[in-house]
Amino acid sequence: MITPRQKFLTLLAPFVALLTASVAAAQTSFDLRSPDNRIEVRIRTTHQIRYDVLLKGRALMLDCPLSLDIDHKKLGSEAKLLSAKNRSYDQVIEPPVRQKFAKIRENYNEVRLALEGGFAVTFRAYNEGAAYRFETSLPQAQVKVYGEEVRFNFTADSLVFYPQEDTMFSHNERKYLPQHLSEIIPAYIATMPAVVDAGDGAKIAIAESDLEDYPGLWLKGTTGTALAGTFPPYPLKEELEGDRNFRVVEAADYIATTAGTRTYPWRLVGIADRDADLITNQLVWLLAKPSQLQDTSWIKPGKVAWDWWNYNNLYNVDFKAGVNTQTYKYYIDFAAKYGLQYIIIDEGWYKLGNVLDVVPEINMEEITAYAREKNVGVILWVVWKSLDDQLIPALDQYAKWGIKGVKVDFMQRDDQLLINYYHKVCRETAKRHMLVDFHGGQKQITMTRTWPNMISGEGVRGMEWSKWSADSDPKHNVTLPFTRMFLGPMDYTPGAMRNATKTTFAPIFQQAMALGTRCHQLAMYVVFESPLQMLADSPSNYMREAEAMEFLSPIPSVWDDTRALDGKISEYVAVARRTGNDWYVGAMSDWTGRDLELDFSFLPDGNYSMEAYQDGVNADRQASDYKRVKLEVNQTTKLKIHLAPGGGWAAHLRPQ
Repeated sequence: MITPRQKFLTLLAPFVALLTASVAAAQTSFDLRSPDNRIEVRIRTTHQIRYDVLLKGRALMLDCPLSLDIDHKKLGSEAKLLSAKNRSYDQVIEPPVRQKFAKIRENYNEVRLALEGGFAVTFRAYNEGAAYRFETSLPQAQVKVYGEEVRFNFTADSLVFYPQEDTMFSHNERKYLPQHLSEIIPAYIATMPAVVDAGDGAKIAIAESDLEDYPGLWLKGTTGTALAGTFPPYPLKEELEGDRNFRVVEAADYIATTAGTRTYPWRLVGIADRDADLITNQLVWLLAKPSQLQDTSWIKPGKVAWDWWNYNNLYNVDFKAGVNTQTYKYYIDFAAKYGLQYIIIDEGWYKLGNVLDVVPEINMEEITAYAREKNVGVILWVVWKSLDDQLIPALDQYAKWGIKGVKVDFMQRDDQLLINYYHKVCRETAKRHMLVDFHGGQKQITMTRTWPNMISGEGVRGMEWSKWSADSDPKHNVTLPFTRMFLGPMDYTPGAMRNATKTTFAPIFQQAMALGTRCHQLAMYVVFESPLQMLADSPSNYMREAEAMEFLSPIPSVWDDTRALDGKISEYVAVARRTGNDWYVGAMSDWTGRDLELDFSFLPDGNYSMEAYQDGVNADRQASDYKRVKLEVNQTTKLKIHLAPGGGWAAHLRPQ
């Protein structure tokens, strides 16, 4: 029986809701804080939507505007608030492919602002940073997006590590070079992340996440203390040069054609109190769409023997090395001997332009059958456009062969069509239980949560550059963990056993070497993240380096825990990572020799036996010089280590 009081409350409810909505609509400013209260986002909706970002009460960014131009209507300008809804979220996730951690805490506070005109803007504050995104519910089935206003107004003329590009047709492999914000003119465009030095040790990394059916965000200068967003336009006409350079030759005056009802990508700033905290910041991953795969049990991370960097330079063998069946059986034998999960067959296995036309020197059935016997997987390199032209028949054939993954290369574009291509390939390969390693671009790296089979990717100036230049040098290498690696895994392709100093290095395409010491290379396997991690040098070179293989053979490519011990962007870095009960520690330096003190307080109780590889006393002139030492350590240990110029230090710790 309904009481008079219940009846009264029932009648009153619509009026309470209306009053609440009216109060919310009357409100024009909102304050959002991270769960740990360090980061604050202040939002205003009077006229245009604008926001500020503060760290511990200190302003990092002020009066940043945002808007979205759909069908020539600018959403966000003259905004009229209808309602505001706050939400908090806290959950622990176990990613199917571990990158930094076996468990990740997803914890944020959110406010969603619904505005007149069929759109909303959601802001989030995490302990890792802040982000916002648009959402539309328009009556049109399809709309055209003519532009999006993205602007980051910083409070000072700060230094920014800015990966400047000449054109949007790019592999996204630039160096992250420091310059002041005011020095960056609008013509200077860049991929992401741009990392801004905000003073007092704080760093701000600009990126995006949950990118789908939309072009990738680029940055440009303003000649002031701001960076603005810019986008590749929608392609109307494309032309193919050779087998791989598929260029846009005619573009629209809009950037996307998409659904009228959808969410748009997140625009985000990762915020770190110290440089090293950028290494463990997972804001890009946290903001990505959750996994689209129901079953991920078949996804196997691992290490890979790779042919291209070392130019198939095998020796002490009884066959002619090259792109042929015997060579890849040798790679399989090497992988099996050292417990590597995969080999890659790179360029040359098919007749360019047709990814189903295998060259006569390769017997794919024989190679894959031999690999199955040895419990080694085979991954095939392909040009993206050739694969796209034959996608379904090609993937079906690869599945029949037993291929475990594809390395897709040369996209060089971030327009809407290419972003959709990434999702299509991930979807189709997952149906056939195949991994994907995308080279020739960078935006795909933000999608590893959505597509766990997208195991790694490039968009980094990696070790391949040493084949033709001195550009992948130690200073660059100790910049990457704080910049490019913020986006996600990076297929730098480490492992050079031919090591060189500044004076002994030469870029020799067919006999590649790498700048920096042997221990600099070994440390990369701890510092650099890639669930599909390469061994880029010749198996023959590894065979004669038994001590190095005692480190490289057991080291995993995924991690249960990560501790950023110390580091300064573009100077040095020290990282500890755990798998099971074992710990690995890696440290790397730029061209300055330096002494570091490693604090082992991250260890659990108990003693650990440690095997460490340290730069030899002559590593400054003979880069391959190293010494292996054995020590006992525990959580009270503070160990002083020396890094040579371009040097490194790497260790494996086992509980006693």
